[in-house]
Amino acid sequence: MIGKEQPWDDVIPLEERETYAIAGLGGTAGFGKRPALLVIDVQYRSVGDRRMPIREAIKQYPTSCGEAGWQAITQISELMRLFRGRGWPVIFPHVACKVSHDQGAFAAKIPGIMQIPPEGYDFVREVAPEPGELLLPKTQASAFFGTPLTTYLVGAGIDSLVVTGCTTSGCVRASVVDACALNFKSIVPSDAVYDRSPTSHAVNLFDIASKYGDVMPTRAAIERLRALADERTKDRST
Repeated sequence: MIGKEQPWDDVIPLEERETYAIAGLGGTAGFGKRPALLVIDVQYRSVGDRRMPIREAIKQYPTSCGEAGWQAITQISELMRLFRGRGWPVIFPHVACKVSHDQGAFAAKIPGIMQIPPEGYDFVREVAPEPGELLLPKTQASAFFGTPLTTYLVGAGIDSLVVTGCTTSGCVRASVVDACALNFKSIVPSDAVYDRSPTSHAVNLFDIASKYGDVMPTRAAIERLRALADERTKDRST
């Protein structure tokens, strides 16, 4: 992770990055052979109904990340087109509409999640699911906790995940940590995930890259995925 321009370069001091490198952290796990795309919590409640600075966006939805979310949506859309074009799975873990009996430890910590009107839970139109794609309502941060995601991935022979959506420090990180524990390789396109805090976004990408998955720009991820698709096509023809 040293010597390349990364989202965390202006946040994590060079000395700390060098310490991690000396310890052997931050290596590359690489891609698997059968990827799936996770689009986590890309709902209007996490971006607002239009591009707005975050201070304006949270007046509409207190859980919004504002403009950072809309910037990531452009990259997520590119990844979705690639996956759909190749016939690879696109999966939508998302927060289900909250009702009174959902109030637990998370709601106690962040009461704003109980104040979102139903339309806030709609998927953002630009990256909405298509018929037949898997929707996974969840009540906790990780896309794996309390959902059938693992069962689906094993049944479909999936060995790697491209993880997009929000927040970098919350549901994205929790999902990548669980994916690593379950021996799925994770790729996190750094500009296809978003957070309400640029600092938290950068620090958590650094931590993910250090220990749990590979982090790279969407452009680099797409290049790798296209190469993988070409390899699979070649293997089928031989």
